[in-house]
Amino acid sequence: MTDIEKAKNIYSDGGYSCVMCRGDEVITSTESGIKPLMNLCKSEASFCGFSAADKIVGKAAAFLYAKMGVTAVYADVLSVAGESVLKKYGIAYSYDTLTEKIINRLGTGICPMESAVKSASDFESAYSILLDKIH
Repeated sequence: MTDIEKAKNIYSDGGYSCVMCRGDEVITSTESGIKPLMNLCKSEASFCGFSAADKIVGKAAAFLYAKMGVTAVYADVLSVAGESVLKKYGIAYSYDTLTEKIINRLGTGICPMESAVKSASDFESAYSILLDKIH
């Protein structure tokens, strides 16, 4: 079984919002939004070569996966902007639903993290913007 298959299986079985796998290493989270990805980025550990399964991947999450060096991503919902980031960084991806926009939790507009990185063109600037937005 490949790492992405393993991540997808654990994700679909366990009620997780995010699962990352590399060989026997498995990282899971039940936190919502980009919080688990931001926490992983802040840890400064190496996530190169991991595969991830995630509930929603927009541009913000895609930039964070690129920053971490993830090689494959599966998303229940992937935004068009997220897809372009994954393509830019050569990250293999699959999804169930492709959408134009990631909507905020209230359903009243665009996700604030997506709005924050709208004009970002690389993962380092996106990460810096997201750090400022969260704090």
